[in-house]
Order: sequence, then structure tokens, then C-alpha cells
Amino acid sequence: MPDLRGHVTAPNPAAGKPIDPSALANVPRLVTAYFAGKPDPSDPTQRVAFGTSGHRGSSLKNSFNEDHILATTQAICDYRREKGLTGPLFIGIDTHALAEPALASAVEVFAANGVEIMIDAQGGYTPTPVISHAILSYNKGRSTGLADGVVITPSHNPPEDGGYKYNPPHGGPADTDVTGVVEKNANRYIEAGLKGVARMPYDRARKAATTHLHDFITPYVADLGNTVDLALIKSAGVKIGIDPLGGAAVHYWQPIIARYGINASVVNNAVDPTFRFMTADWDGKIRMDCSSPFAMASLIGMRDRFDVAFANDTDADRHGIVTRSNGLMNPNHFLATAIAYLFAHRPQWSKDAAIGKTIVSSSIIDRVAKKLGRKLVETPVGFKWFVDGLGSGGFGFAGEESAGASFLKRDGTVWTTDKDGIILGLLAAEIIAKTGRDPSELFNELTAELGVPYYERIDVAATPKQKNALKALGPEQLNMTELAGDAVRAVRTKAPGNDQPFGGIKVESDAGWFAARPSGTEDVYKIYAESFRGPDHLKKIQGDAQAAIAKVF
Repeated sequence: MPDLRGHVTAPNPAAGKPIDPSALANVPRLVTAYFAGKPDPSDPTQRVAFGTSGHRGSSLKNSFNEDHILATTQAICDYRREKGLTGPLFIGIDTHALAEPALASAVEVFAANGVEIMIDAQGGYTPTPVISHAILSYNKGRSTGLADGVVITPSHNPPEDGGYKYNPPHGGPADTDVTGVVEKNANRYIEAGLKGVARMPYDRARKAATTHLHDFITPYVADLGNTVDLALIKSAGVKIGIDPLGGAAVHYWQPIIARYGINASVVNNAVDPTFRFMTADWDGKIRMDCSSPFAMASLIGMRDRFDVAFANDTDADRHGIVTRSNGLMNPNHFLATAIAYLFAHRPQWSKDAAIGKTIVSSSIIDRVAKKLGRKLVETPVGFKWFVDGLGSGGFGFAGEESAGASFLKRDGTVWTTDKDGIILGLLAAEIIAKTGRDPSELFNELTAELGVPYYERIDVAATPKQKNALKALGPEQLNMTELAGDAVRAVRTKAPGNDQPFGGIKVESDAGWFAARPSGTEDVYKIYAESFRGPDHLKKIQGDAQAAIAKVF
């Protein structure tokens, strides 16, 4: 079946192979550029810009450096003051080279502003879901003095990148009403040469009365058994392989294994900011993308050693599942399998608990939801749309096509409101323990009943003008009545689950669909397409999509 991450261009010859030493990041140069570089606020690429997962960039391009973090941290302090947030702020970092320098910058500003901050007691790394869990645990039962958090991570991005994201008291990714304010004020500080940014020397900031060392590992690990049935995994003796891909979860697995006695092995516990142990992604770059068969080549090669193996990206909010029977699962396939399993084996969940999915996720999820008799809520791309539903228990499960998901505790209460790749990996082991079949085998059973999906995403070159035209495209201009020979039953520019625009257009028939969205960072637009009739029909859908959009351009 086509892989989720299809591309028009052929894979680089280096894809899936060990990295050539000459291609590794120069970490001293990267860190020097972080402190020495100054952004030009008149250059849009050098301004603070919050995407779906915070501000990202590279110090080598002046898009992620000290001024960005100082200004953004002050803007977060201003936001907290305005909203009356006086509880602790939990800070996590991943293993990218720019994470440690950015942490130092952030601590200097938070301390100077008198913000109570919680940083890892061991000076280690903290996954995104652990920060979400810490925020929610602290805020439970409180209406004032609420906690929030930041995670310093560019997710699975290459080693040269850095990232900085903010999670408000609801524990999930900040929405645009928050990030818009933070972004605007951060850029204002940069334009003013950081005038108004409070800061104290790092040594003093670390010793400040408001800076606290916090044990993130113990409470998260202790609560994990309330979400995934780890006792069952232990008793069934499921043999598990785990690759943290050199990311923030690296020091979490041994405490999990020790506490619950599961039969798991960490196949690689190296932390190296060059990520030299990775295999190259589809374009020859290093990318800790656990849903890419190229980046996951090493773990896929070990599939016969384990009943199931899995990996997480660098901040552990995504999952990649490798089964003995079929290798790396397409993310959509595992989402559908996880949904089918969870709603059949979580009797304490509310009968009204819904399923959340993004508008470009596979329609096999729609068919699973219908089979289960569960409400399906289809949203625009971005995990922020699932925060309220997961927080209230209104969503039993929420997931997106890029291998990010979370679900409720076994008693139907909130676990995290951000993506958690750790619980999704362990769920794959629970599925084997409970059913005796691996997730790929369960997915095959689902498709035997519900149909086989053929799903692919391709990138098509587009100018900025064409991308803007696509963003503004409506059903009338597209004027499609047929899709690959079938009658069009819906054309959408808003997600049906919450009536919010998703920045593109989606065309549906009974046998397939496509959605087109402009890229926010590259001169391409993305076509997501799916067929339930086979690969040839999928190609027709993709062809019809490109032809229809070309007419509008």
C-alpha cells in the first residue's frame, strides 16, 4: 500500500542508509550562531512565527537564536501577567543541540520576571506529553493559581533546528488567540532591540527562589498504568523493542520497564545532538520522523526480534509502530486499529465519548466509527482542536494523520491534552496481550470487513500567488461534479466537525476523496488523497485533483 509520506520527487539515493559523517551538523557552529546571530525583523523568515507547533527555525538562518527566545519568553511572561496565571510553569526540553542554549535564555527571563518555573531535577529531557500531564495534574481541582508550560523542541525536525512552544493551563498546544499575541509582542521586543525584556545572569537565575528542580519522571510513570494495561502486557510476556531515536523519552523507558516489569528492550539509548545513529529520511536529511520508513530503517530491520517494536520522535509526541507481520504501519492504519481496539476494551468510557480526527486523516476511521456506533468529529489540521474534548472526556480518542494521538485513562478521565507517542507505543503491546494478534493483523481484519484504503500525500510545486489562490478557493470556482468517475457528494472548505476553515479544499465521493492545502513553509501545495478501490483509482483521483486545481490557477 502507498506510504503516508508520498512525494512527487523520487527518494534521495541516501534515503534509509546510515548518515555520511560529512553531512552531520556542526554543533559548535550551531551553538555559536545561536548566541552571535541577530535576527533582522524586516526579513519575514527571521521573525518569531508560531505555526501549528510553536516557533521553529535554525540559528544558521537567524530564524532561531537568543534574541528570539529572550523576546518570546518575555512575551509569555506578559501574557501570564495579563491572564493572572500565577501557578508554576513547567519547562521541558528535547535533545536537539539548540535546546540547552534556549533553556538557559528562557530561565534568565522567567527568573527575572519572578515566574515560578519547574525544570528537570536531573538536568535531563522532558517529552511534550509529560509537560501536558504535569500541567493537568497540578491544575486538577484548582480554579486559581493555574500552571502552564513550555517545551523547547522542533519535534522531528533536522538536528540544525530549534523550537519553542507554549502550553496554556488546559495542557495542550496554545491556540492562535494566544500564539498571535505572544508572536506579535515578541517581534515588537526584537524590533526594539530587546528593550523591556527583563533578564538576569544565568547563574543567579538558576539559584533564584522561583527556580525549582522537579521530578517529572516519577509521577508520569506512576500514572501510566491507569491509561495502558501494563499488568496485562507483563503477564502476557509481550516482547517489545523500543527506539527513542535519541529523543526526550530516552530516560523514561528504564523506569517504566522497572516499575511494571514488562519484557521490553531499549535498542538504542544514545543521545547525540548530531543524531549520527539515524538513517537518512526520504530527501537525504536527518529527521527523527518515526512514521518514515527511511528514518525508521534500523528498527524495521529488527522486526523479527520482537512481537512489536516502536519509536518516538524527538519530543515523544508521535509514534511509529513496527509489527512482526508487516513492518512499519502507516500512521492512519494504526489510528484506525487503536480506535477499534480501545472502544471495544474500555468499558468505563462514556457511551457518548467521541472520536476526533483531522480532515486529512483516512476515511477508514470514519468507517470504524460507524461500525462502533460512535460519533466522529472531523477537525482542521492541528492537535489544538482536540484539547477541549480530551480535557472533558468528550473525546475517547483523538488523532491526526501525522502519527500524533492521545486517549483517555481507562476510567474515562483525561490523560493528556497533547499528543503522547509513549502511550500509543505501549497500546500496540496491549493489543497483542489482549487479542493475541499484532496491530497489522487486526487492521487486516478491519479492512476485510470495511474495505482497503489506499492513501498517499504528494507535494506539487506552487508559487506564493497560487498558494494564496488555493487558500481562497471555494466549491463554485472548483466546479467538480465527478471525481475519478464517481459523483461528488461533498466539497468542503470547512471541517464538518466544528465548521472551522482548514485552509484548503476537500472533495469527496463514495469511493474516495482528495484534499488540497498550501504548505506554510515551502513553495508547494499538498494533495492528500484516498481510494477504496485500489492504487489505479487513487492515481485517477490525484490526476483529477491536479487538473481541477490547475484550471483555477
